Amino acid sequence: MEQALKGKTALVTGASRGIGRAIAERLAKDGATVALTYNASISGAAEAVSAIEKAGGTAFAIHADLLSPGTVPTLFEKLDEEFTKRNGSRALDILVNNAGNAGWVGFKDATPDSWDAVIAVYARAPFFIVQAAMSRLADGGSIINISSAAATKPVTAAPIYSMAKAAINNLTHALASEVGPRGITANAVAPGFTRTDANAAFRENPELVKAVEAQIALGRFGEPLEIAAVVAFLASDEGHWVTGQTIEASGGYKL
Repeated sequence: MEQALKGKTALVTGASRGIGRAIAERLAKDGATVALTYNASISGAAEAVSAIEKAGGTAFAIHADLLSPGTVPTLFEKLDEEFTKRNGSRALDILVNNAGNAGWVGFKDATPDSWDAVIAVYARAPFFIVQAAMSRLADGGSIINISSAAATKPVTAAPIYSMAKAAINNLTHALASEVGPRGITANAVAPGFTRTDANAAFRENPELVKAVEAQIALGRFGEPLEIAAVVAFLASDEGHWVTGQTIEASGGYKL
């Protein structure tokens, strides 16, 4: 079977684990050369690249601490160098803004510093990554921002996170008009509760799990691979007529 993304290049931020890793692995499986970023977990990034290569794909990792404003220019310098070395061009076909940090800060515990930290990674970084990517994105490419069902059904325990994800939805809509004349699509994918190591401790409490699953039409947590499948569709030629949309992949969390 022909790979849907053969010959394409992709950047997936925050892809050393969880949903980001699943997205990187799926895009590589579909034929893309994938650059993935990581911050704290160099071992996780190495494992992700190794898994992709063992499966016959191509990937490399770049360190990027997106809490720092100066990271984005450095990230793209390294990306340009690596893509040019591999492909003879710095062109980028697929951009996936996925990176996150500890977003579960409640009203009572929030401080200006914690607010800044959440907004910096979940809202500021995607904006400036897109800005830097504009001159590199190939006509007909794809921008996919990872949002959250919390953007439209806010989580009271994480109001700053919910705000940031609502901002991502708005950014996505604005981008669709901005890049549409070049045939570039811009969409957001909004996961609901998804089974990752980030919520492993939460899932050890049967009562909490039962309460969450009662809010989901399909009655279970999602899997990272299921989110990755939606991203892969939007990145492919089959998804080229979808733009400016926030696609909730939550198993029916809001129903």
